[in-house]
Amino acid sequence: MRSDAERVREDRRRGRGSALNRSGRYEPISRESFDDGWDSLEDLPPLKTQVQEERARTIITRNESPDLSFDRSINPYRGCEHGCVYCFARPSHAYMGLSPGLDFETRLFAKPNAAQLLERELSKPGYTPRPIAIGTNTDPYQPLERRYKLMREVLEVLDTCSHPVAIVTKSALVTRDADILSRMAERNLAKVAVSLTTLDHKLSRTMEPRASAPHKRLKAIQVLSEAGVPVSAMMAPIIPALNDSEIEAILKTAADHGASEVAYVLLRLPLEVSELFRDWLLRERPDRYRHVMSLIRSMRGGKDYDAKWGERIRGRGPYAEQIGKRVSLAARRFGLNTRRKKLDTGAFIKPQKGGVQLDLF
Repeated sequence: MRSDAERVREDRRRGRGSALNRSGRYEPISRESFDDGWDSLEDLPPLKTQVQEERARTIITRNESPDLSFDRSINPYRGCEHGCVYCFARPSHAYMGLSPGLDFETRLFAKPNAAQLLERELSKPGYTPRPIAIGTNTDPYQPLERRYKLMREVLEVLDTCSHPVAIVTKSALVTRDADILSRMAERNLAKVAVSLTTLDHKLSRTMEPRASAPHKRLKAIQVLSEAGVPVSAMMAPIIPALNDSEIEAILKTAADHGASEVAYVLLRLPLEVSELFRDWLLRERPDRYRHVMSLIRSMRGGKDYDAKWGERIRGRGPYAEQIGKRVSLAARRFGLNTRRKKLDTGAFIKPQKGGVQLDLF
């Protein structure tokens, strides 16, 4: 575990989730800031968000995971300014030669040609439509989206092509696109899952510092629901001894605001996320550290994380089963999951110019 001296100074990382910025695991040399006694760290400025535009070659990512309900997804951005300390996507930044710690929150990548690529890929002769998931890695409605509007461009393509989409976000910015989502929902082409981890504003601000506050996410559920968009409450992640006591309260409040479905994911701590989360626990909830980690390991075969198919999402053991039963009973009590919305794939219209527009690039 990292000592206080190895953490990035608090005034430099204010508003960020991680306190560490260890080099990516693929780098031949490991670098990190530390105080050498000469007060050299005092001269370093606060960390600012940097954005680099990436000219992607493809935009639809495929997967064959038996744990997921979708086989394709889109990620308009790499990294996420929300800074959720528990984010399982953090290790992906190591592939960019960057740290899954503070780099993941401050050094972001945008794909400005996302919509054009999507149009081209949907126009391919052998393409077969199935729901595209967006927000399964990094949040498509993170603060960067206000400037780039890549999600709105992507939705415009999907709307024109009558292609189904399922979105996951913890940002109230999703309501900006309620007009498109409402049109698509009328044709059974869109649904949204709003991630709700806690109703405690203080816990939310430290654990997911730049995500929308809990009350704003609830308002987003209400706005989308009133616009006719099917909305699910996504409890992700459920963290034992930290937010699992809120399961019933979160689901009741979500249902009161118009949510019709619920899903959940147990906390996942792959690779570097384990160290980052444990460091956060010691900083923010030191009195719960041993209890939280003990329960996590009891559901992960004695380890911080087990990536085994069928268990990585829900865990195993008595405590994991108890969480599953509580979610199921609360869903039944509050009228959630009575009707599962299955999106329509039969209305798809292949783009006519998609394959031509990018021939010059």
